[in-house]
Amino acid sequence: MSCLCPSTNTILGALLSLALSLSSFSHFTKTLEPVEREFSAHFTALPLLLLPTDRPTDRPNNLSSSISTSTRPGGAASPRDRLLLSGGGGGGGCGGRRRAAFVVCSVKPPSATSSAATLAAPGQGKTEAAGRIGGLSQVSGVLGSQWGDEGKGKLVDILAQHFDVVARCQGGANAGHTIYNAEGKKFALHLVPSGILNEDTLCVIGNGVVVHLPGLFEEIDGLEAKGVSCKGRILLSDRSHLLFDFHQEVDGLREAELADSFIGTTKRGIGPCYSSKVIRNGIRVGDLRHMDTFPEKLDLLLSDAASRFPGFKYGPGMLEEEVERYKRFAERLEPFIADTVHVVNESILQKKKVLVEGGQATMLDIDFGTYPFVTSSSPSAGGICTGLGIAPRILGDLIGVVKAYTSRVGSGPFPTELFGNEGDMLRSAGHEFGTTTGRPRRCGWLDIVALKYCCQINGFSSLNLTKLDVLSYLPEIHLGVAYTPPDGTPIKSFPGDLDLLEQLKVEYEVLPGWKCDISSIRNYSDLPKAAQQYVERVEELVGVPIHYIGVGPGRDALIFK
Repeated sequence: MSCLCPSTNTILGALLSLALSLSSFSHFTKTLEPVEREFSAHFTALPLLLLPTDRPTDRPNNLSSSISTSTRPGGAASPRDRLLLSGGGGGGGCGGRRRAAFVVCSVKPPSATSSAATLAAPGQGKTEAAGRIGGLSQVSGVLGSQWGDEGKGKLVDILAQHFDVVARCQGGANAGHTIYNAEGKKFALHLVPSGILNEDTLCVIGNGVVVHLPGLFEEIDGLEAKGVSCKGRILLSDRSHLLFDFHQEVDGLREAELADSFIGTTKRGIGPCYSSKVIRNGIRVGDLRHMDTFPEKLDLLLSDAASRFPGFKYGPGMLEEEVERYKRFAERLEPFIADTVHVVNESILQKKKVLVEGGQATMLDIDFGTYPFVTSSSPSAGGICTGLGIAPRILGDLIGVVKAYTSRVGSGPFPTELFGNEGDMLRSAGHEFGTTTGRPRRCGWLDIVALKYCCQINGFSSLNLTKLDVLSYLPEIHLGVAYTPPDGTPIKSFPGDLDLLEQLKVEYEVLPGWKCDISSIRNYSDLPKAAQQYVERVEELVGVPIHYIGVGPGRDALIFK
């Protein structure tokens, strides 16, 4: 094998000489390890010398590696036991910029059947796909970095092929993740993690999730009807709180009370259920194992709702009817119930790979979002630990998912919102209607100030820029890069004051559009220069590399950069 410069050839020559001088191959392999690390350090740094200094740099892994395999019952290897790393390069340049060229060297040649490599679509750089996915930490996460609806489910579905466990940690059926299988069949998921389409993946619904059992069973039945087996593949935490039908009714009554100040919830009962949890009269999944005390607990809940909301009628027979209904639910649910805190932590100890799927997004976080126009949980990084029961030190790579523009549903501040015909055209181009409610989404330009704020809170290692293809019809594209208040005082971060947010003026950068269809492109270098310029400008402004670019809804419509 050969490399681009004399220094790396010299290192390779030293490696070969060392091999010949050793008395046994086993001794050679032991002695090679520190030299391999030295070679890796030199070779990995080489391309960085050639990268332009005005764009984010990301050190590619240029030394391939494989991991030992263990077999599951039946002889099938788990996704984590496949070859994950086969080197990789950065994205293509724009205009006069050139990519740093290098040769991928390997101590052990990668398998021709690498699952990470086969993920790449025909014509795509398989090295980039394998390198990006293989380089992810044992415990990684995918989180929304706007107001939700960014397309998290698609990335989770793709990455799940290389993880043993996919886990939801917060929210409930207010999350709507639309994914497509290899045949292009559409699936709309609300509670079941998006890894369910990958048959080797265990799906965990963690303790931080609130669960409406009729909705969960309906979702499972729908998956089974489409040929997706759920038996033995979904575990529900015994610590998760149950969301009852009356929670949904109360949600609507609460919104009606607020009148013109309504939040714009999905009316799925999420907020009222979390309220029951926080005031400590909620009912957990594990309580279904104790039907002798269940009626008393449910009576307390229903009575409390009736005293608070005159519109909620707690009539005779309701308690008895609900108890009988949940007895049937308990019997069906029993095989799914587990101590998921133990399951997830044991999986980590066994070196299995765990992928966390966030619902909603950081700008809807109960603490960090545009309060009170937020959800009732913590969709940011902190919610992973509290919603699954894993230690912060275990968390590795977190990927922020962000649209190439911005959308939100319901009420609340939206600094870069487009109105009238401009907003309607963007909504139409992006098919921006809610997966959960079908409501039309408000649309606008990409808000860099909000995105930087989300990156700061979560510590994203990389971003997935989705729906870049939607912007293809535009002659020019705006980026909201700064906020200016009425008094002209510089604003250094996304403000928590809603009154101030309503008064802000947004400063925009204008970039040229590319005016052509990019939905069939699978290599970053094949994107129009204007599209590359847009991607790289976003990277430069937020200081986080974009590793994944969505150019369509299908599994294969993803560019690895």
